Amino acid sequence: MKGYYLRSLQVIVRFLPVAIALVRDRRRFLLFGPPRRVSTATHRERADRLTETMLELGPAFIKVGQVLSTRPDIVPPTYTEAFATLQDEVPEDAGGDPLTVVEAELGDELDLETLEPVAGGSLAFVYTAAYEGDRIALKVRRPGLVPVIERDLRVIRGLVPLLTAFADERQRYSIENLADDFENIILEELDFEREAAIMATIGANFADDDRVVVPSTHDDLCSERIVAMEYVEGRKITADRALESAGTGPTEMATLIARTYLKMGLVDGVFHADPHPGNLSVTDEGRLVIYDYGMSQRLSEQEQDDIATLYRSLVRRDVDGLLNTLIALEILEPTVDRAAVRQVLELVIENLEGRSQITWRAIITELLSMLHDFPFRIPPNVMLLIRVGTVGEGVCRTLDPEFDFLGVTRSFLVDHGFIESELEALLEDVRTDLRESAPVLARAPARFDTVFGQLERGELVVRTDPVETTADGDPAVGYAIVAGSLFVATAVLTFHDLPLEIASLVLGLVFLGQYVYRRRAA
Repeated sequence: MKGYYLRSLQVIVRFLPVAIALVRDRRRFLLFGPPRRVSTATHRERADRLTETMLELGPAFIKVGQVLSTRPDIVPPTYTEAFATLQDEVPEDAGGDPLTVVEAELGDELDLETLEPVAGGSLAFVYTAAYEGDRIALKVRRPGLVPVIERDLRVIRGLVPLLTAFADERQRYSIENLADDFENIILEELDFEREAAIMATIGANFADDDRVVVPSTHDDLCSERIVAMEYVEGRKITADRALESAGTGPTEMATLIARTYLKMGLVDGVFHADPHPGNLSVTDEGRLVIYDYGMSQRLSEQEQDDIATLYRSLVRRDVDGLLNTLIALEILEPTVDRAAVRQVLELVIENLEGRSQITWRAIITELLSMLHDFPFRIPPNVMLLIRVGTVGEGVCRTLDPEFDFLGVTRSFLVDHGFIESELEALLEDVRTDLRESAPVLARAPARFDTVFGQLERGELVVRTDPVETTADGDPAVGYAIVAGSLFVATAVLTFHDLPLEIASLVLGLVFLGQYVYRRRAA
């Protein structure tokens, strides 16, 4: 328990300067005073400082930053962009020596002299080793990590009431739910047996696609702390001349990345949720290699259908479909004011259509920012899908700055039958209108016959009432009508060779004067 309090104090001290600065932005003297205007450069400096602090505080806080990078409803864009960089390599000795884990679990299976370090992440370290005449890769969980993570999760949980006390009312609901969802995500990522199973499933889903490589697992060597897999060499996807050396173009590779992740989420229902450049490589043959399946997720069939409907609604600008899907995904409560949300969603689509360039990040930022007046949460599965979209789009646009992520998404949806082509969509709309109009058209002849019969018998009477009644009418209205007609004539005669518009204008002013005089006299 002593360690918990010391850690809490350490975390508070590290974040306190930035926290005070953020509170002072709202109230200059903390408890009172006007808000401060802070430049974007200052916010960027603070975001960089927070990013460094999270990296220094260890794995749990690195994951906090990664999750917050997908939450523009809680964190401003400047900060989400900085937090998205929390994928840097971590030293091998951070959190304990992973070699001790390899010795304990595979000391009798492997020649430890052949171990070579490759890379380090916030939760694990990667080695290669000789095994049965081949090189294999070992993802090894850092020793003593679970109790450290569990302690930091308790610290984060304890800080939530403090954060909500200073947060806007609209942010409190999101922060409380985020704490629950984040805990589920990081505990699942610590389960290496789960990771190996998901990795094998994704590998099977791409077994027939020779453009994508998912390393196969060595199940006999896998355990709760180690994932043993095929060693696949490749160059980092964003490395200089990596694509050129592989004989593929940036647009081609960006399209492959986008369509691969769309297939995982919408077709297969099992997806890799961490597509940052360190986890993507290209082989000498131009094949895409995907590493590190710790942050991954499975979707139910219903969730797949709902996500597909979400994409379809966004592409077709279907406000009602979008609203229904947000409720189905449990982002919005079923009891939400549908009319109010519908107006907000219409405004979101209108704002996006007014931009010269629309990106996935812009859509998510606009959508979540506009929904801030309604209590909503983002379930873990949806949160990870948002991360896939924002991080994946960032990689694609790093390769090709002009890459049209939404265009590729639409093409994928058409190819896989999630949405119709433009012509098919038009025909479907016509069919829907005819289907809905058929009962009305079928009853129309009988209704016409009834109305005509009433007309013949003199039973149909149309009654109208004036909007505003006056005792004797308004005798000045005639002057106004003539004046208006003359002003219109003046505008038309302006284009005539003769100066007839002058006479028309003078007469118009005379009649206008008569109208004003009579109105005052009345």
